[in-house]
Amino acid sequence: MSHADNHAGSGEGSRRDFLYYATAGAGVVATGAAVWPLVNQMNPSADTRALASILVPIDSVEVGTQLTVKWRGKPVFIRRRSAEEIEAARAVKLEELVDANGENKNKPDADASDANRTLDEAGEWLVMMGVCTHLGCVPLGDGAGDFGGWFCPCHGSHYDTAGRIRKGPAPRNLEVPVAAFFDEQTIKLG
Repeated sequence: MSHADNHAGSGEGSRRDFLYYATAGAGVVATGAAVWPLVNQMNPSADTRALASILVPIDSVEVGTQLTVKWRGKPVFIRRRSAEEIEAARAVKLEELVDANGENKNKPDADASDANRTLDEAGEWLVMMGVCTHLGCVPLGDGAGDFGGWFCPCHGSHYDTAGRIRKGPAPRNLEVPVAAFFDEQTIKLG
């Protein structure tokens, strides 16, 4: 083989290599472009991302009343408890509770004492998911049930003034979601 033949073969090989890599690269780009919409559809929709957190005005909630808002498709009870409700909740000993876990996303390892379930130190504000932990019904509030808190009429679960299960088939206390005061008149959920 002459030197000229070797040089010609080398040029042909480098063009072939270039075409191979260019075609492979185009294939990778085309595959990525085809697969991306399938992957992207699994991301949460814009309306779901918008509901990740909401601000709830609480300036109109009077002592002894409750506001119910919908968040992430579920009811959330925001109760401004009276001194009597706070006193009743704080008088309960942990040994008397069905569920001694606080079920509070803000304090994951806390016990179910009243102070560990409320949003403020004074215990006036109680924020809970309004979903019975038995089968997902919505309990009635405003002093319902045997313990002055919430009552689920579907299967007879009774919750006290701190949203803790006291009687009935529900296995856990009402869940306290991630919540905080945004300012003096607004609570942020999420």
